[in-house]
Amino acid sequence: MSFRLLSYNIRHGGTGREEAIAEVVSACRPDLVVFQEATRPRVIETLAARCGMAECGALPRTSLGYMSREPTRHHAWHRPRLSRHAFLEVHPGGVNFRVFGVHLSAVHAAWTERRRVLELGNLLRTIQAHEEGFHLLTGDFNTLAPGELLEVRKLPRRLRALVWLSGGRIRWRTVQMVLNAGYVDGFRRLHPDDAGLTFPVWDPHVRLDYVFLPAGRAEGLLSCEVIRHPVAHTASDHFPLLAELALSASSSSSS
Repeated sequence: MSFRLLSYNIRHGGTGREEAIAEVVSACRPDLVVFQEATRPRVIETLAARCGMAECGALPRTSLGYMSREPTRHHAWHRPRLSRHAFLEVHPGGVNFRVFGVHLSAVHAAWTERRRVLELGNLLRTIQAHEEGFHLLTGDFNTLAPGELLEVRKLPRRLRALVWLSGGRIRWRTVQMVLNAGYVDGFRRLHPDDAGLTFPVWDPHVRLDYVFLPAGRAEGLLSCEVIRHPVAHTASDHFPLLAELALSASSSSSS
């Protein structure tokens, strides 16, 4: 048995693109979808109905939302101090692990990277305080992994200016913080030589979307793929990321 987890930034709530988004999601056959920019609950309800999902959740003006093929055992939004977006916690039905949805502050600049470090630190402390078992982190981290390069010339002019105003060089620390905390970058583990670019769909040049899992459970990751479905080019400005995990006896549950 396996579990399929999809992370998808649907851009500005997804209004008017429900059919395209649903086509991309349905092609992935996910058990759980974690959305970013899911600010329109009615859109998420429409997507759940079109994709045959049993449960969904979203809040107005809150980025993280979800839909699940089976009713969840638990879900909650957490907003630690100083975090721009609330984090989403979902305990899917039938499994013994939790998924934490993440959408960190945007814009490539030295000061926003420092803000992302603060936000991610808040999440990691929350997990350490309340989560003892297997779990995953997924979503739009709005940052680059160590060693990956930002092509500044491809940014819009106003964003290029912000890079230079913040010093011209960004020290990418957020993902390193996750790795230092004992997690594995799922996509990079399976694809060491694939750039895995997820944004923007019309000219991909950065990898912003990730799935992280504890290093001790990394062997359970069967696949992790950027989904470049033809309709994805019009459904959003991000390509979704799909991870498949093997369900061991300890990670599955009949309750």
